[in-house]
Amino acid sequence: MTFRATILTILPEMFPGPLGHSLAGDALARGVWSLETRDIREHGIGRHRAVDDTPAGGGPGMVMRCDVVAAALDALGTDERPRLVMSPRGRPLGQDRVRDLARGPGAVILCGRFEGIDERVIAARGLEEVSIGDYVLSGGEIGAIVLLDACIRLLPGVMGKEASGTEESFEGGLLEYPHYTRPREWEGRTIPDVLLSGNHAEISRWRRAEALRITRERRPDLLSDTPDQD
Repeated sequence: MTFRATILTILPEMFPGPLGHSLAGDALARGVWSLETRDIREHGIGRHRAVDDTPAGGGPGMVMRCDVVAAALDALGTDERPRLVMSPRGRPLGQDRVRDLARGPGAVILCGRFEGIDERVIAARGLEEVSIGDYVLSGGEIGAIVLLDACIRLLPGVMGKEASGTEESFEGGLLEYPHYTRPREWEGRTIPDVLLSGNHAEISRWRRAEALRITRERRPDLLSDTPDQD
């Protein structure tokens, strides 16, 4: 089953962007996933294809119109893919949600611009609001690229080794352990001896301990749901 991504945006030229390179780009070329962009302005109002209007109640900026956005969504027809909208007020995107999306048929992602999107279309079309962090971007396109990159790398056949997707940050509730490679010594810093010992049980224990240490130092909030913390 091909993972299908459809992007609704007023800037379709931003895609595939980074998704056309490296692992994601190779997987796109091989048909592991597909990308479709739809220009919301095709459903704009009047001669100038307007997609926004002044905010009700006053205030700065413009708001994307509910009728225009709904027309763009409805033109897709219906399928089983989740319909997402990138928004700083959405639920934070975590690795669990990424895994769920990667296991599914794909996603329809609406990218807002200006001050936001008329609330009525978000409610009426049952859109899931998703945030990639506690900051504000100029639009949802970069957030959509981040979300898709996180999903695509988990698709079967995208990464070189299956373990690459299971031994990294947020898998198992911990941040990832440190990595080393040649040269053995660099600027007076050496690779930890345990990693050169050939003792895979000791290496596994060291990596687990280091993952716990780094998580305690940098993201202690992640440890509340992590078993075997000691």
